[in-house]
Amino acid sequence: MATFESVELKILSSLQADGRLTNQELSERVGMSTSPCWRKVRQLEETGVIRGYRADLNRRKLGLGVLAFIRVKIDGHNEAEADAFAAEVARLREVVACYSIAGDSDFLLQVVSPDLDSYADFAMSVVRRLPRIKEMQTTFVLKEIKPFEGFPVGL
Repeated sequence: MATFESVELKILSSLQADGRLTNQELSERVGMSTSPCWRKVRQLEETGVIRGYRADLNRRKLGLGVLAFIRVKIDGHNEAEADAFAAEVARLREVVACYSIAGDSDFLLQVVSPDLDSYADFAMSVVRRLPRIKEMQTTFVLKEIKPFEGFPVGL
């Protein structure tokens, strides 16, 4: 488990909230001069704590009105079969996240689609035909109560 200094936690929280902060703005927020702040950020990037900077897009304004989770159970449970399934899923643009899970399913896919008809086409003609699928079950999101907005830094 990684441990971070207080200033590093402030940097991470600030950049997670607004990745467009200039080094000057960031250094003012965290209470340090610009050069040491820049070095801390570079260190966090080089060690992989900060993996990149992205825009937070509104899926609905992009025309992606459907958000669903698909639980998938595959036939085999050896590593090669799981890897083959994961490789196929990684190529699907509609799948925005995929997790290997424990419990009554093997994988959890987070999927977006413009509408229910498009989702149905995708689920039946693409997901259902992935290698070794034994069972799939969809859960549709009716309302996003707390969408992902970042990790709880310093938890």
